[in-house]
Amino acid sequence: MTPATVRRRVLVSGLVQGVFFRDSCRREARSHGVAGWARNRSDGSVEVAFEGPPDEVEAMVAWARHGPPHARVEHVEVTDEAPQGLHGFDVG
Repeated sequence: MTPATVRRRVLVSGLVQGVFFRDSCRREARSHGVAGWARNRSDGSVEVAFEGPPDEVEAMVAWARHGPPHARVEHVEVTDEAPQGLHGFDVG
């Protein structure tokens, strides 16, 4: 039996700031019914948390591996975490 809600923290590096990665991520997550957040990090990467149904979260992790059209994703690190009961998707 699969859990009803899963959470993945994703660290994306490459050309991922200044290319609408976070806003595109928010729109994509909303279309998949996935909660979470996205924020820029000082090292030029973007950190994202996805929380929701397993198939939808995995779809978002797959999306993060390429990002929006102008992004150039070079590396993605995915960590499983315990769900926190998030609602909505915030961009910080």
